[in-house]
Order: sequence, then C-alpha cells, then structure tokens
Amino acid sequence: MIILGSTGSIGVNTLNIARKFNLNVEVLVAGSNIEVLNKQIEEFKPKKVVIANKVDVVKVNHTDVSYGEDEILNAIENSKSQTVVNALVGFLGLKPTLKAIECNKKIALANKESLVVAGKFIDQRKLSPIDSEHFGLWYLLQEKAVDSMTVTASGGSFRDYPLEQLANVSIKEALNHPNWSMGNKITIDSATMTNKIFELMEAAWLFDVRKLDAIIETKSLIHAMINFKDGSTTAHIANASMQLPIAYAILGKCDEQVLKPVDLLEVGSLEFKKIETSRYPIWEAKDEIISNLDLGVVLNAANEVGVSKFLNSQIGFLDVSKISLNALNKFNNVKINTLDDIFAIDKEVRSYCES
Repeated sequence: MIILGSTGSIGVNTLNIARKFNLNVEVLVAGSNIEVLNKQIEEFKPKKVVIANKVDVVKVNHTDVSYGEDEILNAIENSKSQTVVNALVGFLGLKPTLKAIECNKKIALANKESLVVAGKFIDQRKLSPIDSEHFGLWYLLQEKAVDSMTVTASGGSFRDYPLEQLANVSIKEALNHPNWSMGNKITIDSATMTNKIFELMEAAWLFDVRKLDAIIETKSLIHAMINFKDGSTTAHIANASMQLPIAYAILGKCDEQVLKPVDLLEVGSLEFKKIETSRYPIWEAKDEIISNLDLGVVLNAANEVGVSKFLNSQIGFLDVSKISLNALNKFNNVKINTLDDIFAIDKEVRSYCES
C-alpha cells in the first residue's frame, strides 16, 4: 500500500496494522518529521519516499526520495499498490484522493477535507473512511429503514472551561485535548467543533443521509448511533483507537482482536452533553451547511486560515470560528459545478479571510 502522512497519528497506526498483519508498504509520504520517517524506512523498507521540502531530502535514509505535491501524485500513479491510505491534513489531501480514484485504486480515507470540499465528485464506492464515527455508522448499518444518524464528539479542549475564559485561552491550552493526542490542526478543530461539522458532511456523502446530528460523549467510547424508523437505536461502542477502522479499511474484514473490548462495569457511567452555540459558535451554521454541502469549500478554506492565524498568535481562539462564520455569510450563495470551481472558490475565500 501507499501511506500518505506516514509520520502522523493515522500513519503511525496504519503501520502498526501493517506490522500486525505483515502487509507490504510500497510508498511512504511524510512531511518534515524526518527522524520518525527514517525509523519507518528502516523497518518497512518502502520502494519510494516522498517528503514535503527539498531541504530535507539529504536527511532521508533512502535511495529514491523526492519532494513536493506533484511527486505525491506521481507516486500514486506509478505505484503497483492498489490501496492508498490518505492521512494528509487539510486541502492538500484532495488532489491525491482524486488521483487515486483516477488510477482506480482503493482509498482508505482519513483526509476529511476530500469529502468536505469535493464529495459530489468522489465515487464513495472506492472509499473506506478511517474515522471512528463513520466506521461506527458503517458497522451499524443493517437492512432496516434509517431515520437519522448521530455521531459523538469529545467536546475538545475547552468543554469544561468557564465561557468567559475562552477569549483569552493560550495555544498550549487549546492543544491539550482531554482524551487523546492528535495533530495541531485537528485538535483545534475539535475544540471549535468544526471537526464535527466536517464529519457530518462526510456522513451526508458517505451514507446519503441528511438527518444528521452530534452530541458530546465525554469518554469517547460511543462513536456513533443510528436511529431506525421503527424507533430503535443502535450504538457502536469501542475503545478509542484508530487501528480498528484502519484494519477494516485496508483488509475489508477483520476477525482477529485489534482492540481490548470495553468493560462497561469498569467504565461505570457515561456522560452526554448538548453541543451549545455559546461554547461552540460554529454550530449555529450546522443545519445550513448540511442543507447546502457546497458550503464545505467555504468552511474548509476559512477554517484553515483561522487555525493558522491562531497557531501563529495572530488572533484569539474565538476568532477562529468568527472567521469561518463571516466567510459563510459572505459566500453563502456559492455553487460548485466543477472541480475547477472548488480550487477557484478556495483561493477566493482564503484571500478574503487573510485580508
């Protein structure tokens, strides 16, 4: 397989699955964490390596190293592997997803932005989502009439903070997720709840359902629920680890134990909370976005600008959501008819938010 984003959390967990099931890794694509990449190269011996920056090429312990976005696309096209694990972060992940589809490869998709901005152009039959929420929904689907779907949220870094303190929280506080360690961007997206809107948009495309919602489950043991038309609800419960959805996405099925089962007696109790707009202002746009999925291009571009500005100490935490809401208001009549529209609108929104 080809692993895009091998040194990140999803990439590392994918390599854990590759190790467990003795899977071949043909291509590793990474950013600038060369120390971790070199350890991966030593163990998995890929034929090809692609990194982000030219300056780092000499540091990589491999005879076939290239760099840059175009080389990622070339690696996908020229590889023999039929499975691409796309764990790249942000809009950067879209072109590799499209290239993998063009090459008729199977995609294990952790790059949310691919579906968020271009869901109408992506054949979902070639995708297996690497996301505990979408994996949970897929796992629960039966031959029964679905009324609605619900995913869960951890609540992020500030779910228990006094509201009046949110305007002045630090970057360090924002990156201190209560349940697990993830990359910087997704941790901020979790804190603003933008990540959960992205997941609802993904679910809309993956399952062709529009009655979608999310609630906070503080222990991150319940990942998804399906509400059937007969009035019953089923929930997917598993310990929080990406290795289970990764194993299914790559292998198709998995009969070996990947996770330790949840002991409900040990858990004792579960706590559920409503997602309030007073704490998560972006949530006020949820219904509008689900009813017009073209707005995903606007939200993603504005959010990437906002998160970058916050992590560079240019704005406060609450300003991240303000930038997104402002952009959604400005570009609320956007219509996406072609792939070119996506890249043009993305550029326009970024320019507007930067200024």
